[in-house]
Amino acid sequence: MLNYVWFSLVLISIIVGAINGKLPEVTKAAFDMAQTSVNIAFGLIGIMAMWLGILKIAEDSGVDKIIAKIIRPVSKFLFPDIPADHPAMTAMLLNLSANWLGLSNAATPFGLKAMDELQKLNENKEVASNSMVTFLALNTAAITFIPATIIGVRISLGSASPQAIIFTTIVAGSCATTVAVIASKVFQKLPVFNKELKATKAESEEK
Repeated sequence: MLNYVWFSLVLISIIVGAINGKLPEVTKAAFDMAQTSVNIAFGLIGIMAMWLGILKIAEDSGVDKIIAKIIRPVSKFLFPDIPADHPAMTAMLLNLSANWLGLSNAATPFGLKAMDELQKLNENKEVASNSMVTFLALNTAAITFIPATIIGVRISLGSASPQAIIFTTIVAGSCATTVAVIASKVFQKLPVFNKELKATKAESEEK
């Protein structure tokens, strides 16, 4: 779907540029932005490597399990059907930790691992479990305490105050996460979703 969106944007830009007689400017802008994107990507390598290393150290040293025990009361409320020592809990913690640090790309592998582990616990493979939905909501909203990626982009583009977005990022992320969790828990209680879940589960058992 995104491929179609990007292709449409590029096509519209070319058509509008041609109509207005500014096709050379469009071409130049495309090359300039391609170069800028490469510069930004290289600027992020150091930040990504540092925080990924820290997360790997935390995983190998067992710190992630200690943190998982500390936040157990919260995780029990969010994911009541997931055992405390299950690999899914560790993967979700690492995913959320990467998001807290603003490392969205680094969070992706942990998110995929978490979903794979959650699917193993899911009794109805045809429908996402409540824990899967809640985790997806948290992953999408994601409070970001240290928006490292955005700060890195702002630094590479010469921002005078690259860290100025930290407070607003935390506020926005907190609001989004609160709404996401409330929506997830409320929708889980609605009869319409429970009926669909029961019907799908019955169909699966019949097969």
